[in-house]
Amino acid sequence: MNTPTRRSALQFAAATGAGAVTAAVAGSRKPRRKEVTTFVFVSGSNGVASVDPELTMRGHRTVGVTLPGHGPEEQFHVAYQAPQDLETLAKLPSPVAAVTLDDYVEATVNVVRRVAEYGPVILVGGSLGGATITKTADEVPDLIDRLVYSSAICCTNLPTPNDYVNTPEGRESLTPILLDGIVGDPRVIKAIRINWRTGNRKFLDAAKKTFMEDATDGEFLAMLNTLLPDESMLVTGADARGSKQRWGRVPRVYIRHTKDRAIPLALQDRMIREADAATPRNTFEVFSVDATHAPTAKAYRQITEILHRLAK
Repeated sequence: MNTPTRRSALQFAAATGAGAVTAAVAGSRKPRRKEVTTFVFVSGSNGVASVDPELTMRGHRTVGVTLPGHGPEEQFHVAYQAPQDLETLAKLPSPVAAVTLDDYVEATVNVVRRVAEYGPVILVGGSLGGATITKTADEVPDLIDRLVYSSAICCTNLPTPNDYVNTPEGRESLTPILLDGIVGDPRVIKAIRINWRTGNRKFLDAAKKTFMEDATDGEFLAMLNTLLPDESMLVTGADARGSKQRWGRVPRVYIRHTKDRAIPLALQDRMIREADAATPRNTFEVFSVDATHAPTAKAYRQITEILHRLAK
């Protein structure tokens, strides 16, 4: 069984965007929609739906999935602001207390169904978001043209994300050092609550080392301040395996983050190997970027370029 701290730290600051392209048709004919690739992004733990204007400017549609309980209006409270009221924050009910992986999948399937009528769909998951995109592909494999795992969990031989984090490769993760960030008793609030806005230097140093070691302090703090405090305790213990007949037939891509210290490279490679062995006729197309778990702007440009090429 995984510790609450380790479970809560499977985090990825996913970048998404929104846009639509319509073809202009001359004459008296009615305008019709131009077929265009839509990227649907699913964030990892504590993430919010956000935007990537670069992919939009390159002519693609990009949409971020708002996961249940992950709206800023649901999680941000005055007690979380400065000066912080940690006593109150520790007791607030959590909007993700009863949220499950099935809930994440349902929200993602709903988005995929809506955008699929406009053209090809590329479903992108980062970190824990990998579990969601796998199970989404099990639900609607014919609506997804590619799955993209960006340093993300992909369960094949082992059923849950927790199981993979507790493998020898997963134990190299630095996420357990984030203990000082937990607020409240997870058994009481039924969620993992982390104070990302703390001024605790020990915690901030640990978080930077884990998620974004090569960033400037400003870039790291900007990323940290986008994160939601609460994450469900139920998702990482759920069976996140896809079936060979459904998930296993969707073309898939893995973007390895070679400097990741939250989901170590050895663990990424293990998940790639196991998935490939399960579906030898449909193996991962693998790319590598010189990126930490939460990429800097420079590293994310490499990911954007990979995604753009996949849409061609």
